Amino acid sequence: MSATVLIYQGYNDFGSTGAHVLKPTQTETTHESESHLTMQVVNHIRAMIEDGTLKPGEKIPPEREFAQKLKISRASLRTGIGYMAAMGIMKVRHGVGTFIAEGPPEIGKSSLGLLGALHGFKSWQMFESRLLLEGKMAALAAERGKEEHFTQLAEEVAEMYATVDDPEEYLIHDVRFHRTIAKASGNPILASLMETITSALYDGRRKTVSLTRSLRDSADVHREIYRAIRTRNSTEAQRLMERHIQRAKDAQDDEERTALRRRKATNAPTNGKVAV
Repeated sequence: MSATVLIYQGYNDFGSTGAHVLKPTQTETTHESESHLTMQVVNHIRAMIEDGTLKPGEKIPPEREFAQKLKISRASLRTGIGYMAAMGIMKVRHGVGTFIAEGPPEIGKSSLGLLGALHGFKSWQMFESRLLLEGKMAALAAERGKEEHFTQLAEEVAEMYATVDDPEEYLIHDVRFHRTIAKASGNPILASLMETITSALYDGRRKTVSLTRSLRDSADVHREIYRAIRTRNSTEAQRLMERHIQRAKDAQDDEERTALRRRKATNAPTNGKVAV
């Protein structure tokens, strides 16, 4: 039986601080409302950052303790933290803990509504948008990128290799890699568009990333893109990025087919009965 959860009318339902004023309007199954649950967690943590409860550089409480404090499940907390880490709001240090990112929090009202706004977009639409944008952004990053961008890209690639056995952690650094390229393009409009895309990318990709066959191959591709950008080879950076996105689309299509087969197998009749 599907669990029932509350969903909300829109961003304004969370109140002026982005939290605490929750107005349930209807129910949906867990699968259909995952994005809403993620944003509920994000809004709670955003409010804690804004009111000073959580400060830049501060380590958040242990998962069990923090989930109890926020009165949410640990699974929902992990999903929300993963999203915030991918968006640069939190920093996950392996073996140490999760920290609020230093500097101004990258979590404005516009970005908070992205998951809900993008909920329902088709996978092919997202990849089509990425093909149109990211190849050119990679070329611009090679031409305009600064040393600080190159350093961050190198760090994210290193983290990808360090997390090839942990798909959910790997995804965080994958998304951060692409966000950094957008920043390095030197065009804030393109960077804003990329924020929209990466929000939806993380939300959709985390549902199938555990089915990925070889994250090490993916890390190798990101390293090639980084090297092209670092050496300011804009033509090669664009070519590699466009090839990467096309292959990523093919891989995700395959993962979604695998996930569908598994769901069908789980619900297949057994001795005349349907598994529930």
